[in-house]
Amino acid sequence: MANELKLKTAESEKISHLDYFNIAVSVDCVIFGYEAKEIKVLLIKSDLKEFEGLYSLLGDLVKPDEDLTKSSYRVLKERTGLDDVYLEQVQAFGSVGRHPSGRVITIAYYSLLDISNHKLKLSHNELHWHSLKQIKKLAFDHKKILESCLHRLREQVMEQPVIFNLLPEKFSLRDLQEVYESILGVSLDRRNFRKKISVKDWLQDLNEMETNLSHRPGKLYGLKKQYQRKV
Repeated sequence: MANELKLKTAESEKISHLDYFNIAVSVDCVIFGYEAKEIKVLLIKSDLKEFEGLYSLLGDLVKPDEDLTKSSYRVLKERTGLDDVYLEQVQAFGSVGRHPSGRVITIAYYSLLDISNHKLKLSHNELHWHSLKQIKKLAFDHKKILESCLHRLREQVMEQPVIFNLLPEKFSLRDLQEVYESILGVSLDRRNFRKKISVKDWLQDLNEMETNLSHRPGKLYGLKKQYQRKV
């Protein structure tokens, strides 16, 4: 007769591995915005002495009674006043020593929003938009997190219609190409770009034209309803 499995209680498991259950979990949000043909990221001045003078991503520890998704939206709401933006989980970062207060594993999310249509409701700790080109160093390992989220975004933009969260409801193909170019960091051939976008069948022709422009107006488009993702 096989030996019976000896069961242990959750309490005894906790006592025998106490250090393991004292690891904190946090969320960090990489909030990308688009303005004046440029991709930017929202940063806040770190309030930790160890990172005095440096900016950081927007994040916080996950509360004991809070799941990850709720925590990420809470961070957005508390730090920016916004609660109606696109948010997607990217990956975990758990290097030993990444946080000076102790062992902290963080879950990174990226968010996309059109800056002109999402005015920040808070401005504490010098919260403002930064050009990606000007960011040299961030608190914690946030530069690595930022670069990882940007890499994920670049992988997704031609396969999933996430990029439209950076645009207003109505936009021209010129506008759309400029957003792609700002994310990818390259110039795109106009004809090839439009061919690739048409194959995706993401766009709805609104039968409207641009107005009040110095250049020749283009047609206005919108993202088809079946591709519009709700936060």
